[in-house]
Amino acid sequence: MFGQPGDIVHVGEPLVEYVSDGHESQTVVGELHVAARSEASEDRFIIGAAQAPGTRGPVRATPSVRALAKRLNVDIGRVTGSGPQGLISAADIERVAKLEKEKGPSIPLRGVRRFMAKSMALSRDHVVPVTINDDCNLANWPDGTDPTLRLLKAIVSGCEAEPILNSWLDNDALTYRVMKNIDVSMAVDTPDGLFAPVLRDIGNRSAKDLRQGLDRLKQDVMARTIPPAEMLGATIGLSNFGMIAGRYANPVIVPPTVAIIAAGSMRNEVWALNKHPVVIPVMPLSLTFDHRLITGGEAARFLAALKADLER
Repeated sequence: MFGQPGDIVHVGEPLVEYVSDGHESQTVVGELHVAARSEASEDRFIIGAAQAPGTRGPVRATPSVRALAKRLNVDIGRVTGSGPQGLISAADIERVAKLEKEKGPSIPLRGVRRFMAKSMALSRDHVVPVTINDDCNLANWPDGTDPTLRLLKAIVSGCEAEPILNSWLDNDALTYRVMKNIDVSMAVDTPDGLFAPVLRDIGNRSAKDLRQGLDRLKQDVMARTIPPAEMLGATIGLSNFGMIAGRYANPVIVPPTVAIIAAGSMRNEVWALNKHPVVIPVMPLSLTFDHRLITGGEAARFLAALKADLER
C-alpha cells in the first residue's frame, strides 16, 4: 500500500509568469508536494496553461497634471484616470496623494500577482466553469509509487475516453480544435517566482522518459536556461492545490484550454470494501471544464476514466 497513516500529499494553486521579447505571458498553476515515507521523489510542480500577452495603455494627462503629480510625489503611472478615455485629472492626483498620506502608498501588482490578476480576469470573462468532484481509492498503489507520473498517465486515459477535453477553444470565432498531443504545463516553484514549462506529448512517452523530462525542466528553470518556447502551448491543466490544506477545489481554466484537473490532499481514510471497514489512502479529485464546449456527460466520463487509471 502507498503511504502510512498520517502521510499527506499536499496540493496548492499559485500562479506563474514568464516574460520574453517585451511581452507578457500568464499561466494558472497549482503545486504538488508529496510528503510520504515512500521512496517516490518529491515534486514541486505547478500545472496550468499559457495565455496571451497584455499591456497597459499610455498615461493620459496634461502637462499641468503631470507637474502636480511630481510636486505631490505621486507616481502618475499608478493613477487611474476618471476622465474620458482614462484621462487623469488634478482631482485624481489629489485623491491619490491624500490616500497615500493617510493610508500609506499602495503596492503595485508585479510578477506572479500581476499575472494572477490578469489571468483570473481573463478566465472570468471568457470561461463558463463547472466543477465535478470524486474520490480515488489508492489501495492498489505499491510502495514507491510516483504520484506525479500516475496523475500524468491518468490524464492520458481521460483524454482517450473523451478527447474533446484536450482542446483549444477560440473565444472570438467560437471554434475549437481537438489537440493530437497531450501537453501539460508543469510550473516549477523557485525563489524568484513560479515558471511553467510544458511537458510535451505525455501520451507517447514512457514513465522513465517522463520522469527525466520533469527533472530536466525543473533543472533548466532553476538554472534560468529554459527557452520561452518551452513555456507555451499547454493543452490541459493539472492543479495541485493542497499545499496547506483542502480536499476539493474549483481550479481555474486559462483559455484557450477547456479543462483542468485538481488533486487534493491525499490522506488515509476508513472506507467500506466488501461490506467491511478498511483504512486506505484516498486522493480527492476535482475537474473544472468549460461548459461552453464540454458537456456534463463528457466531463464525467473523462473523470471516470482518470479515476479508473489511478485506482489500478
